Amino acid sequence: MFAHLLPPVVLAVLAGCSSYSPTAPGGGGDPAPIPVAVSVGNDEFRSVHNGAANPAVDTLAVGGTVTWTWVNTGSVPHSVQSVGGTIFRNSIVLTGNGSVYSVVFRKPGTYEYECGVHGASMSGTIVVR
Repeated sequence: MFAHLLPPVVLAVLAGCSSYSPTAPGGGGDPAPIPVAVSVGNDEFRSVHNGAANPAVDTLAVGGTVTWTWVNTGSVPHSVQSVGGTIFRNSIVLTGNGSVYSVVFRKPGTYEYECGVHGASMSGTIVVR
């Protein structure tokens, strides 16, 4: 408001005192949510972050991504199927190590899922805040 009355040196010092924290690409706004990784094995969903399995349980910020990766599954088919009251888009049935499925969660809630092939014996929960 009164910046035009301050000498340039004072303006430079004041500008240097502003705080900066890394943010998502583009440099503005809130930091990007930390993504969640879940491994899909032959008999379990396992959180890569905390090791929880059947159910794999993870917490995610709104706008964050969960990525499921098939690990040591050989030719056994699996899928990620949303169950319960709060739903997300299901994967197709996939086979083979390294298969990947990702979902961006844009609304808060508790999202439960299981393997569409093996049912509740392979399960997980994503809590989005």
